[in-house]
Amino acid sequence: MKSHPSGPVRNPVGSHVPVAGGLHSVGLSYARELRAEAVQVFVANPRGWATPAGNPRQDEAFRAACAAGSIPAYVHAPYLINFGSHTEATVERSVESLRHSLRRGREIGALGVVVHTGSATGGRERPVALRQVRERMLPLLDELTRDDDPFLLLESTAGQGASLCSRTWDFGPYFEALDAHPKLGVCLDTCHVFAAGHDLAEPGGMHRTLDLLVDTVGEGRLRLIHANDSSDVVGAHKDRHANIGAGHIGEGPFRELMTHPATAGVPLVIETPGGKEGHAADVERLKKLRNG
Repeated sequence: MKSHPSGPVRNPVGSHVPVAGGLHSVGLSYARELRAEAVQVFVANPRGWATPAGNPRQDEAFRAACAAGSIPAYVHAPYLINFGSHTEATVERSVESLRHSLRRGREIGALGVVVHTGSATGGRERPVALRQVRERMLPLLDELTRDDDPFLLLESTAGQGASLCSRTWDFGPYFEALDAHPKLGVCLDTCHVFAAGHDLAEPGGMHRTLDLLVDTVGEGRLRLIHANDSSDVVGAHKDRHANIGAGHIGEGPFRELMTHPATAGVPLVIETPGGKEGHAADVERLKKLRNG
């Protein structure tokens, strides 16, 4: 974490950054322009199944720069991954894709790899889908034996369709299916959890939601926050991100977020609209809310 005169920052604030053209040369240049204190990247096409090899020179430069600047880095796995799918080809590709993201995460020094928790497709029952999650995802977690392996961070969805995990308590059965593996953590997306029905905007709503999460998965499991406002109202089950303070969550809950014990030391990464200008404004806004 970046050091300030008063010591390390409680919540490093950063952004998902574009990396086409080079993890280090493009991604970290973008992050520097935003004055980001944390970064999240894709290491593959987020809407495809390709598993490209990295560029060792870019990997090394990225890892070294993040280490030198105390910038925590994260990988977001492709969106197509779904361990609850009823289609065997999708499940096999999901395994291959997530294994790739985890390996690439280690190669670039990422602390965690974020994966969406998926849904039970084809009309199958949730317990059946979660058994499949166990069979296919647990072996990947068991492969994370090195000290520099990233954590696997589960990100709940906005509750569309037959989502396996959208409310805070849904993480319970998911963690159970994966034996609460020591390398397992949570990435909490504020827009998703709001869209799923947790009213972060009501007085004390953010703290109550974080309490529920800790009650469900235990302390120390929350390792990353996707700080996104929501274009839609609470419980809309729509995943539409808005700039901080410009949506239905509003600025106040983000200030509240950074005062809960469970978020101490946890980085905030934005995935908001507006390109570089919008991202820079959101990073600055969150820093102001954090500082005061």
